[in-house]
Amino acid sequence: VSKGPDSASVVQMARELGAIGVRGNHDFEVIRWHQAVMSGADPPVMGSEHFQIATALSKEDLKWMYSLPWYINSQSLGALFVHAGFVSGIRLGKQNPRLLMNMRSILPDGTVTSKFFNNWPWARLWDGPQTVLFGHDADRGLQQYEHAIGLDTGCVYGGRLTACILPEKRLVSVSAKREYFQYRRKHFD
Repeated sequence: VSKGPDSASVVQMARELGAIGVRGNHDFEVIRWHQAVMSGADPPVMGSEHFQIATALSKEDLKWMYSLPWYINSQSLGALFVHAGFVSGIRLGKQNPRLLMNMRSILPDGTVTSKFFNNWPWARLWDGPQTVLFGHDADRGLQQYEHAIGLDTGCVYGGRLTACILPEKRLVSVSAKREYFQYRRKHFD
């Protein structure tokens, strides 16, 4: 949502297909704008893509977006699905939803951040036993750790669309047809 040419149609198609998913940072912002509009807030002075999407979605599509969980726990596949990541050592039910949607790095002092710090991906610390499949980190591209697989290979930026077929953990990747969104690198060392 909010990174391609027609977010409303993508949400509609996902709902109509019966797709399941997890709530990400952009989904959260669309829901926030919908809640603001419903409570009488004025439209933003400057254009907001999240506002535009929130007002373009049908009632059914909004209901589908509201239903997206923070994460999915599949015992049968031995997998967890999350938009951005988990903090190792914290029970799933105690994880901070903001971090589940936004985190990219965990620094040596334990600070969890949404910023890209080259040597400190959160996934390096995840000790399982379930394998986490996540996105939200196109800067790092495909990430493969013993118990975590990062699938964001920058399709929206003209990179690749990558999937993981479970339970065998087979990766499949195709090239993007084009660049849909200008890439903005935000690196910290």
